[in-house]
Amino acid sequence: MERLYDKLNSYNEEDYYPMHMPGHKRNTNLMQMVNPYAIDITEIEGFDNLHHAEGILKKLSDRISQLYGAERSFPLVNGSTAGILAGISAATKRGDKVLIARNSHKSVYHAMVLKGLKPIYCYPQQTDETSVNGGILALEIEAALITNKNIKLVVITSPTYEGIVSDIRAIAETAHQHGALLLVDEAHGAHFGFHEGFPISAVGLGADLVIQSFHKTLPCFTQTAVLHSNRREVNHKIEQYLAIYQSSSPSYLLMAGIDRLISLLEDSAKVLFEAYYERLKGFYLTLGELKNLSLMNRSIQGKFGIYDLDPSKITIFVRNTKLTGHQLQEMLREKYHIVMEMEASDYVLGMTSICDTQEGFDRLASALLAIDTEVAITKEKLKNHTESIHSLIQPMIPKAAMLAFEAYEQESEQIKLQSSIGRISATFVSLFPPGSPLLVPGEIIEERAINYIQLMQQEGITVTGLTGEQKDEIEVVD
Repeated sequence: MERLYDKLNSYNEEDYYPMHMPGHKRNTNLMQMVNPYAIDITEIEGFDNLHHAEGILKKLSDRISQLYGAERSFPLVNGSTAGILAGISAATKRGDKVLIARNSHKSVYHAMVLKGLKPIYCYPQQTDETSVNGGILALEIEAALITNKNIKLVVITSPTYEGIVSDIRAIAETAHQHGALLLVDEAHGAHFGFHEGFPISAVGLGADLVIQSFHKTLPCFTQTAVLHSNRREVNHKIEQYLAIYQSSSPSYLLMAGIDRLISLLEDSAKVLFEAYYERLKGFYLTLGELKNLSLMNRSIQGKFGIYDLDPSKITIFVRNTKLTGHQLQEMLREKYHIVMEMEASDYVLGMTSICDTQEGFDRLASALLAIDTEVAITKEKLKNHTESIHSLIQPMIPKAAMLAFEAYEQESEQIKLQSSIGRISATFVSLFPPGSPLLVPGEIIEERAINYIQLMQQEGITVTGLTGEQKDEIEVVD
């Protein structure tokens, strides 16, 4: 019988290189620890209580807030999800109107369901001929706040999975002018602010609440994160909701991992990030030789609402080739033993951190250069492929028949996806990763959405939220 522990150990002994989270990259030279069983305890005398921190865990929280420049920081052991749920819950009352970027993580929508919130959507800009979302414009935030009175909270994701950063300072100023707070899902930006080659964190740009995942882009255990608050008046509510959304027995192993990360950054951030940035620069310089594959780079900055770009995210486009993103990811994994973070129809994404080695960057660069020579196609095929991809990525704006929490409370049934045109979705349907919903409960299912979902399935992209053995059924309001 296959056992998870044995499989993990066996996998670790192979030569697969992780171009994916967690950010420690299994780099045991930089990140070491005693046998975890030796320090796995509970809330005993002298070790504080995360839900009522007064001692060593309160000091850890203070160190984090000082490092990041927040008014207060709440370490998390249930991922950024817990921080997003707690932050939205603390900043709103049941039934409030909230302005939400449509490309938000599903945890934002879950908070909407739990608090019975009324969403107003704003949409990221669309980039030319790719499925990568651009940034959120402050002007569109302002227009939505003017049109829809009494919005209490604005929620956006910056950076996105691909490292797209919006103009947070302008968005924060706009939100505040209209009496709304700004919550930024900065889960992929915990490394911001430690080197001038990376964007500035939203914590220092006027955002009221900022959530970061330590485990995504920094060397920390999976599930570790932080909620930064610059609004003292909501801190008590945050504490109350974190007690709901996190375990009453938080893991001291995870908290110890956060402590070791903060110590590492306090002592060595400058040296580690300087070396890391130099490795990244060398990688991008080497890949400047690509002829068919291409990398997203700073040439996109200033367009499509993109205020800044995080170079740690390696986005490799296949739009000038005969490959799909799924096929490129398979080639990298099977032939070159490099495991990427995610695949989309027209690109593959790699995640890097201070724990990546020069060998890792060299392996990926060599693999991409080799693949690049194999995928040249004629201009006609290129034209057809580009037009096909572009037709897929036009934004879908489903119509809502009811609010998400109302759909959750209705009776439902499962039917074939193909037969669901005109029905009301009772579930979230998302491409995963990153987990941003294509359909939200309460929205009417249109033929275009069905076609898009089925095409993603055909291309090997993971679609969550469907049911049935063949994943060809969907739950709809009965």
